[in-house]
Amino acid sequence: MTEVKGQAVARARGDRAGGSGAWLEFDLHGRATMRVQAAAATASILAEMFAPFRATGLAAHDVTVTGQLQPLREPSHAEHEYRYSDQALHLLKSNVQVETDGADFRVHGTRELLTTVLPLIDCVAVQRDAAMFHAATFAYRGAGIALPAWGGVGKTSTIAKLVRVDGVEFMGDDWAFASGDGQILGYAKPMFIKPHHRPIYPHLFEKRRKPLIPKTLSKPVAEFTTLVHPLVTKYPHLAGFTRRWSPEHMMVTPQQALPHAKIATAAPLRASIFVERFDGSSAVLTEQTTEWMVSRMIGNFHSELARHSRDVLTALGATGLVPIHTFFAEKAEVFRRALADKPAALLRVPAAWSADRASDVIVENVLRSVEAADQR
Repeated sequence: MTEVKGQAVARARGDRAGGSGAWLEFDLHGRATMRVQAAAATASILAEMFAPFRATGLAAHDVTVTGQLQPLREPSHAEHEYRYSDQALHLLKSNVQVETDGADFRVHGTRELLTTVLPLIDCVAVQRDAAMFHAATFAYRGAGIALPAWGGVGKTSTIAKLVRVDGVEFMGDDWAFASGDGQILGYAKPMFIKPHHRPIYPHLFEKRRKPLIPKTLSKPVAEFTTLVHPLVTKYPHLAGFTRRWSPEHMMVTPQQALPHAKIATAAPLRASIFVERFDGSSAVLTEQTTEWMVSRMIGNFHSELARHSRDVLTALGATGLVPIHTFFAEKAEVFRRALADKPAALLRVPAAWSADRASDVIVENVLRSVEAADQR
């Protein structure tokens, strides 16, 4: 009875925040649920990026997203950065609001809200014994393998070659969840294909809809894109146009990028290998401890979040709405249990190697490591 009453209160609170109208719903492996006001300017990007988790008829929602700002009554001031109360936060620079009673979140704003929602999804998932990380993930002979890495290391190139291996199923090339009971929960979101991926995804370049910049310009254009991203996301329609027609990349579904691949949504975690580039001449693989991998996975995900996402988490922690020390401690404990008694390693690949060459070596080392682990 208490649970039913709580769900009714959550629905009522969401209705007051967003008004009437249609909603888009999402269920992320049963670890976090979200609804987005269909009329909100951010609805299209959230629909694209959370497409694998579309749902209908959910009884309650952990995250509610609307396009209307809400009044804050007598808020406290944190200099010129934000206004806040005991249940609400308004980030002035981005003009985004987050409300929470400690159990669920309501997000309000006129900008693109993907980067606002992501850290909140992670907060909710951690309370449900799962945590987000940044990695390429796949299942091999039914066992889940995680390849956490920095951006630009070669995850998207590597995954294209891994799915050609018999027994491999795609789970994601960027984000995933790990559960405390030792599962990888996949996230087959849209993939971003760049000019240097041409040799690896040739079919995507045969009838491309737009010209892409030369490979030599990819780095400066990427740096410029990162610089203007906070400005562009203030205008959702401009952001949507830029995302679709940017000469830096093409956005495609995993089914388009990997038409013959099988897709797995969950698999028991078998091993984790952190991949990074370094100033060496040959690849180096070294075993690591569980605690080392826990630290890397938490730090890597946080670092790879957009600056606005980090700002949201910092503001929630600074105002006491989400005790940040508790959140990271609980997230670490989820990873610690997920990774316990499973092989962990660091694979360092020369920075001078092309994505094509690096991905060949990554695949070779990963499969060899998994085979060796299976024989122990």
